[in-house]
Amino acid sequence: MSQPRATKVLVIGYVWPEPRSSAAGGYVMQLLGTFLQQGWDVTFSSPAGAGEHQEDLTALGIREVPIELNNSSFDLFVSELAPDIVLFEQFMMEEQFGWRVEKQCPQALRVLGTQDLQSLRHARHQRLKDRLKASDDNNDFSSLFAPALREEFELMADTDLAKREIAALYRCDVNLMISEVEIELLVEQFKVPRNLLHWCPLMVDLPDAAPAQFENRAHFIHIGNFRHAPNWDAVLWLKTTIWPLIRAQLPAAQLHIYGAYTPPKATALHNAAQGFHVMNWAEDALQVMSAARVCLAPLRFGAGIKGKIVDAMLCGTPNVTTPMGAEAMHGEEPWPGAVTRTAEDFADQAAQLYSDKPRWLDAQAQGLSLLAERYRQSVHGEALIEKLVHSRQHLAQIRRDNFTGSMLRHHQHKSTQYMAQWIEAKNRNPSAAAD
Repeated sequence: MSQPRATKVLVIGYVWPEPRSSAAGGYVMQLLGTFLQQGWDVTFSSPAGAGEHQEDLTALGIREVPIELNNSSFDLFVSELAPDIVLFEQFMMEEQFGWRVEKQCPQALRVLGTQDLQSLRHARHQRLKDRLKASDDNNDFSSLFAPALREEFELMADTDLAKREIAALYRCDVNLMISEVEIELLVEQFKVPRNLLHWCPLMVDLPDAAPAQFENRAHFIHIGNFRHAPNWDAVLWLKTTIWPLIRAQLPAAQLHIYGAYTPPKATALHNAAQGFHVMNWAEDALQVMSAARVCLAPLRFGAGIKGKIVDAMLCGTPNVTTPMGAEAMHGEEPWPGAVTRTAEDFADQAAQLYSDKPRWLDAQAQGLSLLAERYRQSVHGEALIEKLVHSRQHLAQIRRDNFTGSMLRHHQHKSTQYMAQWIEAKNRNPSAAAD
């Protein structure tokens, strides 16, 4: 008797995964690893160029297939592959390729990996810009942190980005959400059906070895891809306001800042005399995190959940952050460090945590407990597979119930089909297409 063929999964990535450069890249690798553990046949495609630190997917048994935007060759590729599941990484990939998948493989389960709600992050960024223009107070940002969901909705509802992103959510059969706050925002305010959303946060294996202890660590650390706007803003707030306050209490303190794709504007901030060290990219983020005593994450805007804080907990490194950094990360569990709303409190908590060994040990233990409670790979990986298998088995009913999504897919397919036909006609005969 022949064995049933393996489930075929096509992942269409915004970029090629770089797990050592960003939490987003790490999350994609966690998803790919979950599929491989099931014995599924995985293909990864992207229209992006090669990344400086991209993962070698072929070494893991994943096919790498470059694709192009606005190129009908994708139709032949996806038709021949005949995937059972198509995962779009970020909604822009669904916009670009979703209609072609619909045309060639209408019965493929459509999954969107959000990582965070980009429309929420951009709206919060604009709110921060407005606040900085309105006041020169660089200390208290309480007004930005953890507003009511209705306020977030009002901030987002009229934006083009929100309309595009939420339309993409509707067009997909399953949407992977890493933040429970974002799920509630979508359900309660945007009225997205809850059954279209699946909570799948960062997934980690708990560390086997005991973390480095207090006496064997030194220095503060901040880490994050410089291309991610919230990280760059955090570095600026550290440089201009928070770090001088910490140094006033701990004159010998040193801060090491790591990040992929370090721009000249970041290296210009390096000042060894002030203990402010811009270290560029860390080849092993967990190694440098394990050597630090306290992680600083002064995020004034953002969305999703924070990979740097998960990494800190994995390494047994307490952290100091803001309500924006802690959002959706700890549920009812105590925070493994401190959550602050002002630069002054941030600096006070950081200095105390750095110097107070009993408090530091408590925070370290709380971080490991939080990982076990909310981020186990085995738990979320199993739930993800169950969701995808169940959704494939009941796909017709899911799509029937999601009439709005079916309607949006219909109009997307028709409008993009007409545009593609016009482009092809223009390429064949420019003068006729112009008429």
